[in-house]
Amino acid sequence: QVQLVESGGGLVQAGGSLRLSCAASGSIFSVNAMAWYRQAPEKQRKLVATITSGGLTNSADSVKGRFTISRDIPKNTVYLQMTSLTPEDTAVYYCYAQVRPGIGAPLYNYWGQGTQVTVSS
Repeated sequence: QVQLVESGGGLVQAGGSLRLSCAASGSIFSVNAMAWYRQAPEKQRKLVATITSGGLTNSADSVKGRFTISRDIPKNTVYLQMTSLTPEDTAVYYCYAQVRPGIGAPLYNYWGQGTQVTVSS
């Protein structure tokens, strides 16, 4: 079994910054892609940013230039540095990881429990 544990959410004023962390632990041989998603109240979950095992990144247009995704491969941890936050960034942020639990095993998708980010105006 694999667990993703997120941290770093909270309440911040508009224009402020937050850094989210997500650590994967458990039966892990390797971690492929990792990502952050977010879900605002009464809206669908949306992709925020992704990062491959090789370090290639991609992000939603709404956060380009403000959010940066990075990862620490030995620690199986992904980060999301968020700057210039606006109230529209308010959401529950979820960590996602593709994990291979053993040699030759298929990839499985895992989600964190979510961490609340609230940006006040």
